[in-house]
Amino acid sequence: MQNLSVVIVGGGSGLGALLARMVVEEGAAKVGIIDINRQAAESALEPARAKGLPTAVAECDIQVGPQSHAAFEAMVSELGRVDTLINCAAIYPRRPILEITDAEWDASNGINIKGTYHMMVAAVRHMQAQEPKDKIRGRIVNLTSVDAFKAHPQNAHYAATKAAVVSLTRSFAHHVAKDGILVNSVAPAGMATEKAKQLGFLEELAKANPLGRGAEPVEIAQWVLMTGGPKNTFMTGENVIVSGGYIYA
Repeated sequence: MQNLSVVIVGGGSGLGALLARMVVEEGAAKVGIIDINRQAAESALEPARAKGLPTAVAECDIQVGPQSHAAFEAMVSELGRVDTLINCAAIYPRRPILEITDAEWDASNGINIKGTYHMMVAAVRHMQAQEPKDKIRGRIVNLTSVDAFKAHPQNAHYAATKAAVVSLTRSFAHHVAKDGILVNSVAPAGMATEKAKQLGFLEELAKANPLGRGAEPVEIAQWVLMTGGPKNTFMTGENVIVSGGYIYA
């Protein structure tokens, strides 16, 4: 991420907060976080601020288009430009397939699909107008999931939203390729996060994986950084599956 200005949506916690720390370690020049929890976002930016890097925070409900666009414009105003956008914000509901409520569908679609869409539109409009660096005007990385490609009756609404994000990624990539903007997604298998441990399904994830464990968050984050960093100059419209053999592309 050397010398790049990076914005992480959902960077206040979980994988997003880890990425906020790792982009600093990888040499990012500026870091911004868009999150519904401002306090968490401020905390996640402490490593960047400790190094004296310019930072920005915007509190936002990404389900709302005008809020999303205003939040992204706040990033541009504070940071000057955005080279890489990482879309991490999502919810992970679990509900048997015949019991999903309208409210649960609306929440999943609103955050996981519509929110990702709003942030991508805002980023593309900005990136199209900025000067390229080594022919690349910007990079967008969306977090999807292997659930998009497997039958998953315990959280079919979540899986459906992640399949939709894979499709959105491809459509955006095709549309902006001529502008020098690369759009990709990374699809992890189940991660050994604190939330997975608290909810008690980490053992279930481990049993389903040929490697016998869930992915450590850092093992997923390094692929996000590779896809959204300066070493990626040609890959676009791709979904990188990082599953430990849980699914073979």
